[in-house]
Amino acid sequence: MTPIPNQHRNLISRLGRIMQLAWVPKDYDATLRYWTDTMGVGPFFDMQHIQVDACKYRGKPVELDFSVAIAYWGDMQIELIRQHNNAPSIYQSWLEQGREGLHHVCLIVDNMEEARVLCSDAGAEVMQEVWLPGGGEAIYVDLGGLLVEMIDFPKEHLSVFADMKAAAQNWDGSDPVRTLG
Repeated sequence: MTPIPNQHRNLISRLGRIMQLAWVPKDYDATLRYWTDTMGVGPFFDMQHIQVDACKYRGKPVELDFSVAIAYWGDMQIELIRQHNNAPSIYQSWLEQGREGLHHVCLIVDNMEEARVLCSDAGAEVMQEVWLPGGGEAIYVDLGGLLVEMIDFPKEHLSVFADMKAAAQNWDGSDPVRTLG
């Protein structure tokens, strides 16, 4: 891991708190069962074939076909990601490297322009960029071996996360995977 120079320490952490841990597993279905059956986390909200306005991987446009399932474990959001096509992406390269498991952490940021500047100043490489329908964007940056997603979208879009979190608080183990949108 390449250390970030002293003058940049803690700048990234000031952008926001970690709100999500995201996994890219080889066996998505088995991982989903592990989280619901073994860990007792759920319900997961399944979003199939997510449509984004645009996506770039290492600065080049890509047509990414992916799905995610999201649940809450207390205050922490757990995300499982499955890519359906072979488009170049942070998910595809992860699996091609023979890796699986915890893939990235996510911060909600208030100002993507500021986040991009701080990441650039810290020497972080933007690996992937996604522009979201209805406004907002996400970037995935390599911070010396740690992949961090930074997402900025309209605050009214956060209500769906609040609904997911509320569902987790009273979850009794039934209906562990629910389709969303």
